[in-house]
Amino acid sequence: MPAAILAERQFQGRKWPVHYAAVEPFAIAADIATITASSVLSGFLYHLQDAAGANDVSKSVGLAILVSALFVSMMKIRGMYRPAELLILPRQIRAACLTWITAFLVLAGALFALKIGSEFSRGTSIVFAIFGIMALILNRRITEYLLAKGLAEKRFSGRNVVLITDDAGKDNAGLAQALTDTGFRVKRHFLLPEPGADPNQRQHIVSSVIDYVRGSDIEEIVVGASPAPWSDLRTLGAELRVLPFPVSFVPVGTASEIFKRPRRELGSAVCVELHRGLMSPLEHATKRLMDVVMAGMALALLSPLLLLVAIAIKLDSQGPVLFRQQRCGFNGRAFQIYKFRTMYVLEDGPSIVQARIGDSRFTRLGAWLRRTSIDELPQLLNVLNGSMSLVGPRPHALAHDNEFDKLVRNYAFRRRVKPGLTGWAQVHGCRGPTPTRASIEQRVEFDLWYIDNWSLSLDIAILLRTPIELIRGDNAY
Repeated sequence: MPAAILAERQFQGRKWPVHYAAVEPFAIAADIATITASSVLSGFLYHLQDAAGANDVSKSVGLAILVSALFVSMMKIRGMYRPAELLILPRQIRAACLTWITAFLVLAGALFALKIGSEFSRGTSIVFAIFGIMALILNRRITEYLLAKGLAEKRFSGRNVVLITDDAGKDNAGLAQALTDTGFRVKRHFLLPEPGADPNQRQHIVSSVIDYVRGSDIEEIVVGASPAPWSDLRTLGAELRVLPFPVSFVPVGTASEIFKRPRRELGSAVCVELHRGLMSPLEHATKRLMDVVMAGMALALLSPLLLLVAIAIKLDSQGPVLFRQQRCGFNGRAFQIYKFRTMYVLEDGPSIVQARIGDSRFTRLGAWLRRTSIDELPQLLNVLNGSMSLVGPRPHALAHDNEFDKLVRNYAFRRRVKPGLTGWAQVHGCRGPTPTRASIEQRVEFDLWYIDNWSLSLDIAILLRTPIELIRGDNAY
């Protein structure tokens, strides 16, 4: 017994004065402190070169507050401060970089719109942008190391708990291990009788729990069970009310999946979303604003190129400059897509032959336009009129869409969002025709992943990766 007590004291001595539940607020506070320190230090370092210039610390702090609010809010919305996410370093670095870029773009747009950009030093802002993201990446590396160390060595502090489970299955064994890993000390484990057992057995166990907890150092009771026999669990909770401690319920088993679904109020009832919509009204408005602004800017900047291509198409072969074809868009609605004409034919009907290498239908200029994807640029007009987005699943001709819908399971799920000029599948090399069932299945898999994991920073990442994919030119013909 003395040896056991000594081991327990040594174990307690290794504990950190940090609860596992405090990991998320600590990570948020660390980011805010990192951003603020980076801003102030960047202002100081930049103004060292200018002996006559004075570093305005208040402006550096003000800029840090604005950037911190944007950065932390976007990371929080994406759930990147959850401990499970903090342990995945590559995803953290990718999310931090994309969110950092997004925050600066949003801030730059706001300052330009309010005409107060001159209040902030351009040089200081550039140094801050570079130094800040380096500091945030270092911060994430340290956080990942400390969190992994704390879990592996059980360093987190936690309450003394009593665990009550409905059986000794693997789900409950995992629950006990999870409690231990996150700092809770399971002092005693009680097993509930099987459903339908003699009520006296359950009453005996409840009495044993109450007798054990009274006068002990227990701080919480955790009940891990299937939520199916809810009436019995509710009775158990009522019987444990005689104890002045919180009683927490952890659902396990197949019936627990409903607790993982998003919930919202529907009048006086609670509504569980079995199939959640992609974007909230605010997210939809933000994505649409980005589409309009970036498509408008791209058309303005590329107008000389578009004009030259239009003239070249006219000189190269007879026919219209633009090719129009019916495509399947959001919610299955048909729309007319615009492309530069690259073929002698203008197919748009129930039967369309996909392009192939060395296709005799290509014009002399058309093969080059398709290989460089310049023929897709008129789709910026589709983005402006709202039938397409900059990023989303690529639309197919109606004839092919109907065919793929019959071949590939969940193909219709792609229509939950607007089709895009580029997409997650395209930056992974899925470009050009889809001659086999496997090729379209792979493309659909990428598209569905994009739909389920959409975020504004993901859209920006895809837009940044698209030029690299265009230069590689894989599968483009």
